[in-house]
Amino acid sequence: MEQTEEIAEPTLYLIPTPIGNLEDISYRIIRILQQVDALACEDTRHTRKIFERYDLQSPSIIFPCHAHNEERATGRILSLLRDGLSVGLTSDAGAPGISDPGQRAAAAAIEQGYRVEVLPGPSAVITALTVSGLPIPAFSFLGFLPRRPGRQKKVFRAFADTPSALVFFESPFRVGKILKVALECLGNRKAAVCIELTKKFENIHRGPIEELIEQFDGKKIKGEVTIVIAPPSTEKEADEDEE
Repeated sequence: MEQTEEIAEPTLYLIPTPIGNLEDISYRIIRILQQVDALACEDTRHTRKIFERYDLQSPSIIFPCHAHNEERATGRILSLLRDGLSVGLTSDAGAPGISDPGQRAAAAAIEQGYRVEVLPGPSAVITALTVSGLPIPAFSFLGFLPRRPGRQKKVFRAFADTPSALVFFESPFRVGKILKVALECLGNRKAAVCIELTKKFENIHRGPIEELIEQFDGKKIKGEVTIVIAPPSTEKEADEDEE
């Protein structure tokens, strides 16, 4: 692998990690992981698996940065940057700051004038959209939906007439329930339930929402779930497109 210059100025690196398969990592990510002076991790145990898998030497400073200590961890990151050090920030899977800790640290570093660099990498959102087989003229990412059905309905109804696919993360224990709410608010659109993307037991279920409800109603499943729902489609829109 080509050798590159050392990091010249204090920089916060937002480093995506594989969403399942540890082979989904770039040479650049491996290089930066070895070059940063410190590393903030959503879960240090998860990130250490990458170091073990690729026989990397970890930085001397490693500390957690998760939902319960993000403010304190952000302060530590800024302190390290002030000392002239470079800091990497990883989440458990995917990109920091996207439904994971990281946004607060990035915003604080930017506000104080430090260099912030984002490394491209694995994304459950893009992977699910691609594998769904659904038309994606545009998409709206909803993150994790609220737990209460009433609030879930508000979210779905707000996007009901938006000409874009909807993609969101969901607990494996609520797939059938959330699909029922989606059916009520959006109608029987086509959808895809993506389970354990890129992992050994990856499983993709595609079909109209009603059929998916029959598959998942009361069913216990394991693993990470990303759901994609097709955009609204009407004959009127098709006629307008032809014109």
